[in-house]
Amino acid sequence: MWCGFGKSSVTIATACLVTASLVASNTSFAARQRNYSPQQFRAVLHGLGYKVTVNNSPLTDNETKQAIREFQKGYKLTVDGIPGPKTQDWAAQIVQILQANLNAVLKPKNPLPRDQFYGPQTEALVKEAQKKFQLQETGIADLAFRQKLNEEAKSATGKPTTEPTPTPTATPTSTPTPKPTTKPTTKPTPKPSVRPTAKPTATPTATPTPTPTSTATPTATPTPTPTSTP
Repeated sequence: MWCGFGKSSVTIATACLVTASLVASNTSFAARQRNYSPQQFRAVLHGLGYKVTVNNSPLTDNETKQAIREFQKGYKLTVDGIPGPKTQDWAAQIVQILQANLNAVLKPKNPLPRDQFYGPQTEALVKEAQKKFQLQETGIADLAFRQKLNEEAKSATGKPTTEPTPTPTATPTSTPTPKPTTKPTTKPTPKPSVRPTAKPTATPTATPTPTPTSTATPTATPTPTPTSTP
């Protein structure tokens, strides 16, 4: 859902929590039970989409401090990279909201307890919801997933928001719905009139008159008259 902002979001966190509270049906969020252990807090950051390696070492390495600063910046907290009580309170409430919305959308046989921990059961239901939404099944509830889950939770509960939501400092830019382009009316192409091609008049070929070959008149050879001998 909107809550749990990443690097680019600076939405007012209070408005986010008010909206989420209206989404989940009859949802009451418990106060943070206790301080997170380093491993538990890293698991929350990792589960919400922040880049951090989950282990139980002190929360003083550069990677973890950077992830905490990004979390604090998104929720308008003091950006110091230290997981103080206020930072841990916000983390606990965000996880509870995520768990409430998963229960509302998926209606699991064993509902999530809506506690402050991002454990195996929460991760499993995140994967189930990602499968339902045809997203990659990572088990990480990043910003895009939480936004989708928020909308689905609204539909599942059927409860519209009854109070105006405070205007956030910066809202994610929504892609405008393109207006349908009016299809131009296609005029039928007139069929060309086929004009009959005039048959060419066949010019009779003149039969050449044969030139008679003149036959040479034979010259008569005179027969010599024999001379009589006395």
